[in-house]
Amino acid sequence: MTGTHGRGIAARPASTDVARLAGVSQKTVSRVMNNEPYVREELRERVLRAAQQLGYRPNGAARSLTSGRNRRLGVISLGTRLYGPMTMLVAIERSARRLGYSVSVAHTTEDDEHSTAEAIDSLLEQGVDGIVLSEAIDEGSPVKVWLDVPILTIGRFPGLVAARRIRSAEKSDRSGYVATRHLIDLGHTEIRHVSGPRQWWASRDRADGWRSALTEADLPVADPVAGDWSCASGYEAGLRLADDEAMTAVFVANDDMAIGLVRALHERGRRVPDDVSVVGMDDIPAARFQQPALTTVAQDFDAVATEGVGLLVEEIANPGSAERVLHEVDPPLLVRESSRRLRVG
Repeated sequence: MTGTHGRGIAARPASTDVARLAGVSQKTVSRVMNNEPYVREELRERVLRAAQQLGYRPNGAARSLTSGRNRRLGVISLGTRLYGPMTMLVAIERSARRLGYSVSVAHTTEDDEHSTAEAIDSLLEQGVDGIVLSEAIDEGSPVKVWLDVPILTIGRFPGLVAARRIRSAEKSDRSGYVATRHLIDLGHTEIRHVSGPRQWWASRDRADGWRSALTEADLPVADPVAGDWSCASGYEAGLRLADDEAMTAVFVANDDMAIGLVRALHERGRRVPDDVSVVGMDDIPAARFQQPALTTVAQDFDAVATEGVGLLVEEIANPGSAERVLHEVDPPLLVRESSRRLRVG
């Protein structure tokens, strides 16, 4: 990577370097970066040119303490209308507002390997006091950033290297495990999986949970059928799986795909839940109104956002005073009509 991402912590320019290059005092640099009045225009332009040349970025958190202008968090979220990411984004904004912080949002894309790093740069340039990274995807290479503010990662993101990181605990595969364990407890032994896109860490985690539950029970593990989170891709997966006569249950990585899958199975004469049990993930509002109502693993977006943003704000106020890790429990399973005990004979 280029810019700040390739230099590492030791090489990051300081305000003293800007002052030396511009031929001014460090106090003048501080006044320019804080946009204070009564600085000659010639000096201001000289300082800004030097800062740009060195790639200097002022500490947003420190600037907010001196100027009183910033109580702002930056949020990086995948640019999508999917239920999970959008609901989490709303929950984060509400949690921040309750704590007296405003929010700036930078969206990433699935087809840009530098998307996260560029989003971080954009938010730091706005002087945010902390960053929340939600719904990260694998961009193909580690994201190494010099951050003068803390960062909260919601969900797994093993490619991120940052000094002041608040992270989830190591239970990211539990949703897939809980869903699959439910189907095993109902007597199913041939349990298939419809996954999300491979580059999403959340998709990999849910598949890992499905796989670990089957392995633990000494049951066969077939290759997952990949979808793209949409109802249409779930429908296509259902058409493929309908011909698998051994299959009696499916764990689907989100509810939208599960809804499409149920439709396809119905069209192919595989009744849910009489012939095939189905479990989804997310508990979208439509899940309980489907026919049959969808069994699903819920996500408590509000609880995760409240705790995570709270830890982030604590780290802003008291840097490095304690290791901060999100508390995690098994997600709730909402048993409805789409799953039932396997009929024998």
